[in-house]
Order: sequence, then C-alpha cells, then structure tokens
Amino acid sequence: SCMIDCLVIGDSIAVGVQQFRQECAIYAKVGINSRDWNNKFIGKDLRANTVIISLGSNDAGNIKTAAELNELRQSVTSKKVVWILPSNNSDKRDIVKFIAEKYGDMVLGVNQLSKDGVHPTVAGYKELASNTK
Repeated sequence: SCMIDCLVIGDSIAVGVQQFRQECAIYAKVGINSRDWNNKFIGKDLRANTVIISLGSNDAGNIKTAAELNELRQSVTSKKVVWILPSNNSDKRDIVKFIAEKYGDMVLGVNQLSKDGVHPTVAGYKELASNTK
C-alpha cells in the first residue's frame, strides 16, 4: 500500500495549516493538548510522506510534554516531519525543538502572529503551509 502524501496532526494551528494544505489528511482538534491527542488518536496510522505536527501550545499543569511528544513521534513514519513551534510558551518551544532535533526533523516558527500571541494570522498560516511543502 502506498503511503498518503501528507498528514497534519495536532491542535487548532494544525487545523488552520490544513485549510491551506487541503490535500493533507488531518487528525487534529482545536484546543487539544498533547496528552489528550495521544489518547484520542491512539492506534491511528501515522504514515505519510510528510507529517506536520503542531502540539504543545495547550499543554499546562501536569502534562509531561516531552514524554507525550516523544511517544507520538515514535508512532510517526515519514520521510519528512515538520514541527510548528508553540509561540506562547518558551518552555514548550524548547521541548518541541529538543524532540525535533532528536529525530532529525524540521521546525518552523510562526512569523506572523495574530493579536492573541498564539495563532498565526491568515498570512501566517499560508506561510507555514507553503514552508511545509
């Protein structure tokens, strides 16, 4: 069976990126944290030529972001994995960078943030989408 070309996984930012990469399959939910993502989408086939991940922005309190993202990453089979860095939390951003580095993945920061300081603007989403290609 041939792998799907592209898969977007994660939170509301993943949902937004997929609006501009509609050829991509998607497993994402607005507001979801990394632990809940792992619990909700457990057992899903995460094989694709390109996998785009946005998680960590909604992780608070007792969520072990590094462990959750590492567990997720171990289930991903892909030629190319792109992580979108959380804009709202430098600790979570560092964790995402660490996991990405461990697996030799690519990271993208959000250059054009909306006023909430978390989500990209429309232009920001378009830029992320084109940079994942």
